[in-house]
Amino acid sequence: MFSYLTGLSCPRCGASYPANVVQNVCTCGSPLLAQYDLGRLAAESSRATFAPREASLWRYHELLPVSRAEHIVTLGEGMTPLFALPRLGERLGVPRLLMKDEGTIHTGSFKARGAAVGVSRAAELGMRGIAMPTNGNAGAAWALYAARAGLHALIAMPEKAPAICRGEVATAGAELYLVRGHIGDCGRLINAAVARREGVQEVSTLKEPYRLEGKKTMGLEIVEQLGWTMPDVIVCPTGGGVGIIGIHKALTELAELGWVSGSLPRLVAVQASGCAPIVAAFETGARESSPWPDPHTVAFGINVPKALGDFLILDAIYKTSGCALAVSDAELLAAQHEIASAEGTLVCPEGAATVAAIRVLRERGEVGDNDVIVALNTGAGIKYPETLAAEAPLLEPDGEIPGAV
Repeated sequence: MFSYLTGLSCPRCGASYPANVVQNVCTCGSPLLAQYDLGRLAAESSRATFAPREASLWRYHELLPVSRAEHIVTLGEGMTPLFALPRLGERLGVPRLLMKDEGTIHTGSFKARGAAVGVSRAAELGMRGIAMPTNGNAGAAWALYAARAGLHALIAMPEKAPAICRGEVATAGAELYLVRGHIGDCGRLINAAVARREGVQEVSTLKEPYRLEGKKTMGLEIVEQLGWTMPDVIVCPTGGGVGIIGIHKALTELAELGWVSGSLPRLVAVQASGCAPIVAAFETGARESSPWPDPHTVAFGINVPKALGDFLILDAIYKTSGCALAVSDAELLAAQHEIASAEGTLVCPEGAATVAAIRVLRERGEVGDNDVIVALNTGAGIKYPETLAAEAPLLEPDGEIPGAV
């Protein structure tokens, strides 16, 4: 079988829904999760099945929702590098530090994974267009994949979203609106617009089930890249939370298939101190978060005051004995420069936040020098030129560059 998808289920109330028609959220308001016939897949296949396949996220098509190969909309996304950060790890006291670098993927961020699978499924189910609010990167990815599929894209983003993302959306031919407000305000406008348009699916974060399935392939790749073993800790920048929820779903499915063994990695959600609703909820042991007042951070991708799937983020943390913590903009920007100078990799501010958080975790004694730690960089640093210092001495043409300094 190409896909072992059986249906959709609500993680909050347990309701079931068919997957052969367009679905958004449960009647109770919860996101819906894709379900697969894992028993049948385990009987008919094995993890060795994936080895000879192309190095893209579609190598895992049995665990993805697209029913036929010809319905795949792809730009070669997936199988991003997982590499060691030896100098930085030594400096932080975590010598087994690794980075999963999503900055190399098409559109320059991990949002391409969700867009590839979500757009493929929307097209397969007969949609003519998609609509979404975005802080930037998701809109860029979905607009480009919608163009690839021949679908119309309606995108609303805060007026302060990164200029490069606005440019990507506009260049892709999407219908773009800038909003004086945050992503929640954009979401309300999109929701109202979709109600007046036929054949257009709202694909806001976790308001459709398949973006999550694309994001979960990061977890599948990490395990395969580690020789079908699991790391001890995975540190994820967290806004809407699809990354951390998806990775947890992937690891849980692999364990149920019997393709990995042992405890799941501790999952760590990292937020900016200017917008940290998940951290606040975790610190009180809550199962859901409260809206964050006046959200602000240079790490625009995690500037989400209230995630629809907040209870799923917190469940992933609690079930893996993980944690949530916040770092300041100053800390994450310092980490961005430290990563580049120590290891030669230019990460986005959200990815840099994971390294700033690992420093805190080490100082607290919550990670040790024997832990295999994966830091998730969710995008290319070059997409955030405003965070990159460019100060240098200015010389006249007849000037002289000094000798050794």
